[in-house]
Amino acid sequence: MEDPATQVDERIAPQDGDIVVRKVRIGAASTTDLYERLRERGIDTLVLSGISTSGVVLSTLTDAADRDFRVVVLSDGVADHDQEVHRVLLEKVFPMRAHVIDTAALRELLGSA
Repeated sequence: MEDPATQVDERIAPQDGDIVVRKVRIGAASTTDLYERLRERGIDTLVLSGISTSGVVLSTLTDAADRDFRVVVLSDGVADHDQEVHRVLLEKVFPMRAHVIDTAALRELLGSA
């Protein structure tokens, strides 16, 4: 029986046509075909959020940028247990490889698209 604590909330559950991959390493796509599947759909921009700024977010950002994806990191959509590392990544490291914006700015960008 599956643990309810590990289930995807139905409000954000994958819909028909969504890409679903099962990652087994830190980065979101290093052990999957996610990037190829995104490219097949003409997707060239990733918006990242997550609960490990120094882990999954950093790894995914680096890998995606190396593969020439445009990367956006949501400053208010990421968190880390180490606040100083979190701050340095958002303010110093991530801006070298990605656009760092908050969710309000993303909503504004999407509203103008």
